Formats: sequence, C-alpha cells, structure tokens
Amino acid sequence: MANRDVSYFALGGGGFIGTNLCRRLAGRGGRVRAFSRHFAFPDAMAGVDLVTGDFRNHDALASAIEGFDIVYHLVHATPPQPANVDIGGDITNNVLPSLALFDICRRLGVKRIVFLSSGGTVYGRAAVVPTPETAPTEPIAAYGISKLMIEKYLVLHEHLHRMDYRVLRVTNPFGAFQTTIKNQGIIAALIARGLAGEPIEIWGDGSAVRDFIYVGDVIDALELASRDQSEFRIFNIGRGEGRNIREIAGTVERLLGRKLQIVWKDARAIDLPVSVVSNARAKEVLGWTPKTTLDEGLRQTIAWWQGRALSEDSSTR
Repeated sequence: MANRDVSYFALGGGGFIGTNLCRRLAGRGGRVRAFSRHFAFPDAMAGVDLVTGDFRNHDALASAIEGFDIVYHLVHATPPQPANVDIGGDITNNVLPSLALFDICRRLGVKRIVFLSSGGTVYGRAAVVPTPETAPTEPIAAYGISKLMIEKYLVLHEHLHRMDYRVLRVTNPFGAFQTTIKNQGIIAALIARGLAGEPIEIWGDGSAVRDFIYVGDVIDALELASRDQSEFRIFNIGRGEGRNIREIAGTVERLLGRKLQIVWKDARAIDLPVSVVSNARAKEVLGWTPKTTLDEGLRQTIAWWQGRALSEDSSTR
C-alpha cells in the first residue's frame, strides 16, 4: 500500500505501466506526479498531477522532480527493433538522459529510484530456465544492452554517491492501457486486431516461449520495491512459467470467440526462443507473488479493449 507521507514521481507516467502505476498510487491517497511527452488516457488519471515534457530536457525534468521522494524510471524512448537499427540513437535517447536523471535525483535528495528494466532481454540466451537474477547477462539486442547499461550506472551511483535504487526486470507485461502504437506487446496486438477483424503479423513460427505477467501484478511489485529494505537491488518480475505464442493466440481466439488472421513472418535475429525468469527472490524478499492467472488477465484485458471500442464508437455517433 502506498504511504501517504511519501510522494511519487513517475517518469514515463503517460505510458502503459505508468498509467496503471499512477492510478494505483493516487487511488491510495498518495501525492503523485506523472511526467511524459504524451498522455494517452488523461481522463483516467484523476488525482495525478500531469506534467508534459521531454525526458531529455534536464531543466524541465529537475523542476518537475523537485520535492518528490520516490522516482520511478519507466521510460524507454526506443522500442526493441528500432534500437538495433539506430544503436547510437538508443544510447543518446535513453542511456545519456538516464545519467542526467540520476544526477538530478542525487542533487535534489530523492530517496530512491525504481528502474523498470527488462527480464525478457537482459539475459539473452539463458542457459538456465527459469532464469535467476544471478545468471549471466548476455543480451543479443541493443534494447537489452541499454537497459543493462542503465542498471550498471545505478550500481555506480550507489557506490559513488549512496544513491538508493531498486531494479525490476519485468518480463512481458500486458493489460489495460497497453496500446499498439509502439508495436510492443503481442497480447495487445492480438486483441486489437482480432476485435477489428484485421490481420496481424507475428515474427517466427509461434514456438517462441515467453513469460507473460498481468500489469496489476507488476504494479504490486513496483509498490513493494519503493519501500523494500533488503540488501538486494535487482528483482525478476514474471510468472516464472512460459507459454508459446501459438498457445497465447489460441487462448485469445477462444476468449474472443473468433478466429484470428495471423500472418507468420520469418523470425528475427533479436528474438529469443525461450525467455522465462525465476521469481523466487521477489517472492521471498519482497513478499510479492503474481495473483492473476493468464486467463483472468486476458479476460480483463479483452474487457478493457471492448469497452474502449464501445466508447470510441459512441463518441463518433
């Protein structure tokens, strides 16, 4: 539960995870500010102070953060595939602004940074599945490398400046407020295209195994990470079990009650055959556990998409 005496700042607060997090914290009575280039669902963020700005504008960022205790670093301006195309741009738009953010937080006396990393990319082709936090980190995509770089600089800032932090390596989150604009999130794409009766392109033959986690469970972990007092800094956040893409597509078809139009494309070099994390540390140390089954999470996500479609339809009449 959010502490009403603690204030929360969400960088990337207008995104999928950010919107859900800010809604939860504000609903608990916390003082919450969201900073984002764009707010897709501002009407859904009652009680949250919305500040529009660019992560790379250091002065605007410092002004917005001042006076807040916990900073959630949720933003990553480059999706996985484009990051490989422009690696330098990925570093410029994500790693360098993160370094500036850490300096701002240190200067302003922020009590803790909670960074949203990637459990699906930082480990690469893991030898041990489910993969623990102690496994080697050998990402095979620029996105995973930049996430890992940011993690390492947090370690350095704690060593040099005693900057407190926690890292959550989240696997494949899905749920309400995840759209298809950035071409991230296979579940959102399956549901959106299925409801619209449109074809969807999927890379690979559908055998790739992923660890899907409902967004409500991710928000639970983000809350717990803000007040954890253990000696640990990095936590995997996933269900700890894998489903292949064909299974997911089949479940979505069943719940939608209609056939999906899937166009299977050649697999990409950045696509891992299996990505499943061990969540034992989060369970033991944070007292966290995923509460939402995959089917229930999919039902709630479909209901959100259906409600959004009805709302858009009524607004055009």
